[in-house]
Amino acid sequence: MILIMADKNKIRTKLILEGLIAFFLAMIPLIFYFYKYIPAKSDASWNILWFEFTDNGYKDVATAFYFYIGKFVPLSLLIIWFITCKQWWYHVLLIPIAMYSFQLYSVLSEDITKIDENEILYLLGVCMVVIPIVYFIRLKLVDKYVHGIDLEAMEAELTALKKKQAARSSNAKLDKFISSEVSEHSPKEDQAKFEKKDTPSPTNNIESSFREVQHKLNNWLNLKF
Repeated sequence: MILIMADKNKIRTKLILEGLIAFFLAMIPLIFYFYKYIPAKSDASWNILWFEFTDNGYKDVATAFYFYIGKFVPLSLLIIWFITCKQWWYHVLLIPIAMYSFQLYSVLSEDITKIDENEILYLLGVCMVVIPIVYFIRLKLVDKYVHGIDLEAMEAELTALKKKQAARSSNAKLDKFISSEVSEHSPKEDQAKFEKKDTPSPTNNIESSFREVQHKLNNWLNLKF
């Protein structure tokens, strides 16, 4: 019962998230052209509810929002694509995501003279990390599905072989130890037992001789009387 409730909660959460994503994608055209609905008189600032937006160094507030939305919309679409993508190359999407992130940060900054100026230098660092990862994943997929080389299966077989060899070596050491113990101790103990059995003790010799003398005396007395 608990598992069924947990599965239902997961499904409900998944449907809610997917519904929000679908609603956001449907509203993209309105978001993209939102700057057209800003009042024309708001040159220096624009107040809406409890928020105040300034021109941030641009010609007017509408122009500032044109730059903001022009970077935000592609960035949000790429992030959604990266989260929902099931292809092996989805890590490459991090490069355009990083590009639009740097551009959005530059348009939000107060110094508008440096827009789209140094982003390529930052992107080079991102590319140096992402491209080798994607290339390594591609090599693994090509080896597995094109050349028929499964590295994980090979590693599993090598691990199992190492375990078998370790078990055999431990068994061999145990057998060698047992044989050495038997060869060292058993003959000596058997020889000591044999010597104890065959070697008559002095007490046994005295008792046997005394019995022989007593037997002879009894025979002599019986014969005489």
